[in-house]
Amino acid sequence: MTGVTTDPIRTIIPAPARPAPAAPGPADPRALTAALLRDGPGESHAFWRDLLRDHRFHHTPGLTPEERCRRSYDRLRLVNERHGDALGLARDPRALAAAHEWLAVADGALATVAGIHYNLFLGSLLDDDRSAARDLRPFAAMERTGTFLCTEYDHGNDAASLRTTADHDPHGGGFVLHTPDPGARKYMPNTGPAGGPKSAVVAARLRVAGEDLGVFLFLTPLTGAAGPLPGIRVEALPERAGSPVDHCATTFDRVRLPYTALVQGDHGTLTADGRFDSAVRSARRRFLSAIGRVTTGKLCMSAATLGGARAALAIAIRYAYRRHISGPSAGRRVPLAAHRSHTGRLLEATANAYALTFLHRRVTDTWIAAPAAERAEAERMAAVAKGYITWQARQIVTEARERCGARGLFPVNGLADHLANAEGAITAEGDNLAIWCKAGAELLFGHTPAPPGPATAPDPLRALLAAAESGWQARARADLRAGPRGDSLARWNGASAAALEHVALHAAGRAADAFADAVAGVTDGPTRAVLEDLRTLFLLRTLAGRTGELLADGHLTAERVRAFPAETEAVIARLTPHLACLGDGFGLPEEYLASLPLLSGR
Repeated sequence: MTGVTTDPIRTIIPAPARPAPAAPGPADPRALTAALLRDGPGESHAFWRDLLRDHRFHHTPGLTPEERCRRSYDRLRLVNERHGDALGLARDPRALAAAHEWLAVADGALATVAGIHYNLFLGSLLDDDRSAARDLRPFAAMERTGTFLCTEYDHGNDAASLRTTADHDPHGGGFVLHTPDPGARKYMPNTGPAGGPKSAVVAARLRVAGEDLGVFLFLTPLTGAAGPLPGIRVEALPERAGSPVDHCATTFDRVRLPYTALVQGDHGTLTADGRFDSAVRSARRRFLSAIGRVTTGKLCMSAATLGGARAALAIAIRYAYRRHISGPSAGRRVPLAAHRSHTGRLLEATANAYALTFLHRRVTDTWIAAPAAERAEAERMAAVAKGYITWQARQIVTEARERCGARGLFPVNGLADHLANAEGAITAEGDNLAIWCKAGAELLFGHTPAPPGPATAPDPLRALLAAAESGWQARARADLRAGPRGDSLARWNGASAAALEHVALHAAGRAADAFADAVAGVTDGPTRAVLEDLRTLFLLRTLAGRTGELLADGHLTAERVRAFPAETEAVIARLTPHLACLGDGFGLPEEYLASLPLLSGR
């Protein structure tokens, strides 16, 4: 069957009848970089890219994990000194995301401690517009480093159930912060001795006259020059994979805090004598409002992993042209890039990296501009994008490392640490699977995918992706309805697999749309043509594993399914001459690339 139906939900898209287009002319790497880094006003990326030119942000071999951890805090102070406006940075989500995108290239631990200090710590304090003004100068000057204590041993993704308590003292007007049992120890905050004296915002259950009012944040001094302050115990956790951070378990033994420690906001206020007021009736919603900076943290974690993935890929692409191997005839040597088996994989990863970058730009911009009525949807998309970007970035880093062989395993060559750092981001600021399950449940009935357009539309591959998304949403809805009545968990378990597929396709569709809009803004003709081909490759690879279901659901003909591999190879062939340019488009400073032995010949 090769006809075209008129039903927009059951569109059948035949194989292309026209000849394949010729390979586009050479792209301009500067135009590619401009398209990737266009992220709204302020040119947020320029300052952070320039940091990578400084040798102090290049790899330092031979350090122990403890020395690497201390070096990350030294670099944080250098960042703070050179930027010069810590509070301004904390107030700017776009600049925070850009910072993570580039700091993670140099040092994953630096990105981690910077995000905690500027976003989670300072940002939470700055968002408090109800309390009397606090003196933040010690934190802005990095005399004290800020950290964020929320997760507990027994409460991670269910942090709304955490058990650390802060009892209001009706006589002194302050609070008593306490860890009631070992399961309530704060887990994995960077509260170790590295970085000097530290303070934290601590998530604890506010209790007034015995009434539990929900989880709030409390500004708490943790350590001084001599170590933990009275009533505070800090236990170092075992070394973890990736860039080392001073992760610890932290316990409070009836630590007294002043009234000014309470971080207030729309979620609630408390007078010194114990009168509580909140327009938010749900304790869970109060908690989510109190830790609202976690959404910006999701954008930052996505950016950090994305920056590391692009860096790893840029290195692998350059290496493909430097590394020569035996050719097809005796005495002849050719670069790795001469082999389609090598460049094809790098091109597919490159298409993914561009798509993820454009998605991140779109989601960040939407989050910043969202009015109150659209805030929940913007938060959900930030969570969806965080899962999609970090999972896909891990695949990109793995591909880049493998294409560099054994040399890619050595951290000095700029690739090895990014994989473990991606693993950390997948778990940080909400485990990916948990936040996708929440998003999947919300998208089941709260979202209607745009129906695929007719086969004659200019974007038939995007129409197929929309058809796949609609199909999995319908399956999830049907699975949910088929579940046992009166058992919500069993019903969700029956629908969760299809719901998660729906989330993945929803994210891919948003990435394809952001990619299309970015391409439309490119004025250089050859660069635009290369990006159009790159987007086509992204869509083809996204759809490659779904042609069977699309055929079964009536959206593809057998002829069209058989054409997919050849169409993909044709696009890869057209893009192959542009691979080096696409890698240069990531904008990694030459000073940083030249510092890597893999690329410098050292």
